[in-house]
Amino acid sequence: MNNSVASTVTEFVLLGFPGCQELQCLLFSLFFGVYIFTMVGNGTTVCAVRWDQRLHTPMYILLGNFAFLEIWYVTSTVPSMLINFLSETKTISFVGCFLQLYFFTSLGTTEAYFLCIMAYNQFLAICHPLHYPTFLLYFDISLLSLWLSQLPFCGPNTIDHFVCDMDPLMALSCAPAPVTEIVFYVLSSFIIILTLLYILGSYALLLITVLKVPSAAGRQKAFSTCGSHLTVVCLFFGALLAMYVSPTADNPAKIQKIMTLFYSVSEDHE
Repeated sequence: MNNSVASTVTEFVLLGFPGCQELQCLLFSLFFGVYIFTMVGNGTTVCAVRWDQRLHTPMYILLGNFAFLEIWYVTSTVPSMLINFLSETKTISFVGCFLQLYFFTSLGTTEAYFLCIMAYNQFLAICHPLHYPTFLLYFDISLLSLWLSQLPFCGPNTIDHFVCDMDPLMALSCAPAPVTEIVFYVLSSFIIILTLLYILGSYALLLITVLKVPSAAGRQKAFSTCGSHLTVVCLFFGALLAMYVSPTADNPAKIQKIMTLFYSVSEDHE
């Protein structure tokens, strides 16, 4: 019986943010506005860097590519969430769920590495403006989504989240997968901590150099240049640490949703 049931599980139910129809319409309007604002802001950045010859420098080229990446990263989650707000069934197909998981994790991993590159670029631009080579090890956890999709799902298909994420999907599998859970936890922790240490190390070296600048105006300019990027790093990695490195099994679903919003939807990466 379990095998027959497992073969018929073709969709999941994303609960999202439960509430009355009026609340769903309000949330739809709010996140639709945020999505449009993000698309317009990042699209404007991409076009400006592409067409303005004065912006063809390493710093702005990185910013333009990061804005392009951000468009796809937000698009991997927000449109389906908007549909979910107006849907009565709140379902997503099995294939659609794991495709979303794949793009969500792969683009999120790429974004973390991009923040590393931008931090190192800030360090080079101020401390060593003539040297731009760098080397980063790239580990991607998105392939785990393909591994996870091969697990049997034979009953409960309700996900108390607004996005198909690794933890709630592993919890729905009817076959224990301790190896998958351990690999995911170790690899995600390694990626998050390693990239964060890389960024903090770049900024520590940059801070030491900036403090040696005799001009107060020069120091202020350097701090203003790096301040917005460092704020994004703190918000992005703070949420990631809370979600994927610290134990989250006992956290209420509402807390996990809010944490996910910080690094996937509402955070302004510019």
